[in-house]
Amino acid sequence: MQALKYLAGYPSHWLAAAQQLLEQGRVGEAMAQRHGPAHGLRTDGALYDFVAEQKARFLRHAGPISKVAYDAKLQPVQHALGLHTRISRVQGGRLAARREIRVASVFRQAPAPFLRMVVVHELAHLKHAEHDKAFYALCTHMEPDYHALEFDLRLWLCSLEAATPHDTVAPAPMHLASGCA
Repeated sequence: MQALKYLAGYPSHWLAAAQQLLEQGRVGEAMAQRHGPAHGLRTDGALYDFVAEQKARFLRHAGPISKVAYDAKLQPVQHALGLHTRISRVQGGRLAARREIRVASVFRQAPAPFLRMVVVHELAHLKHAEHDKAFYALCTHMEPDYHALEFDLRLWLCSLEAATPHDTVAPAPMHLASGCA
């Protein structure tokens, strides 16, 4: 039986169905049927344009985003699918703040809804720093299927991990955006 570490806390009947898909090796097929093929946003520039479009659509009055990029250092096993950071630097006599969004490189090959869910999550941090009720309300406003997509994304990650060799050290539980304050 494969561990469903990314799915802790979900109802047992969901976990049983997920376990069955994993054991049958049908997660990729199920996700392709449910969410379609991988998106075409392969470059950092294309990702930036996509994030800027989503921000303009839902968070017009939020502060600007300085950088959006895929980050090969972000790995789901190390707790993060995406990362939203605020960087403050002194420039002359003023403080300049920059906001950056980094998305784990594994999402270059993901179905479009998964990338959209991660982007929505990181954009929600422009308004809400904490993962609280208001944060998740904003996520579901921007992406009505947010919670279902999060479950499917976590199942997809379990499938990817099962297909790759493991380190001997057990990873800590994953959180969607560990770098968020």
